[in-house]
Amino acid sequence: MPAVPAADGLTIRPATETDLPAIVAMLADDPLGATRESPDDLTPYIEAFKELSGDPHQQLVVAVREERVVGTLQLTFLPGLSRKGATRALVEGVRIHADERGSGLGGVLMEWAIDTSRRADCRLIQLTSDATRTDAHRFYERLGFEASHVGFKRAL
Repeated sequence: MPAVPAADGLTIRPATETDLPAIVAMLADDPLGATRESPDDLTPYIEAFKELSGDPHQQLVVAVREERVVGTLQLTFLPGLSRKGATRALVEGVRIHADERGSGLGGVLMEWAIDTSRRADCRLIQLTSDATRTDAHRFYERLGFEASHVGFKRAL
């Protein structure tokens, strides 16, 4: 996937291993992430990045402005049998640097994910959001997402 220029000097490009410190810092920079991420030990993230990089169904991207990583998301393509054999796109790990929140960058990243999913012939794009992230829920609804399902998770 080539880098995609966006507005205001922003570029969306595939993440590299050297982006991991910035990505993990963004993952940890909220009340939920602070309890489950460990920016001081990148070892597990490096292993996960290697696995993601080798999987053609995964796209981990960063938004870069003035050579600084300011946003990220992961887009996963899920082939399936339901919906007449439709492929779905799953958005995960959407994070915007604290300095950029409210700037419209989240919308730019999500529009990139939606456009990329359409080009990959996905029939549905979906995501989950923690029940406590009410601001995020309003953001996704403004982008046309509907809270249509109840999700369940189980820690292993």
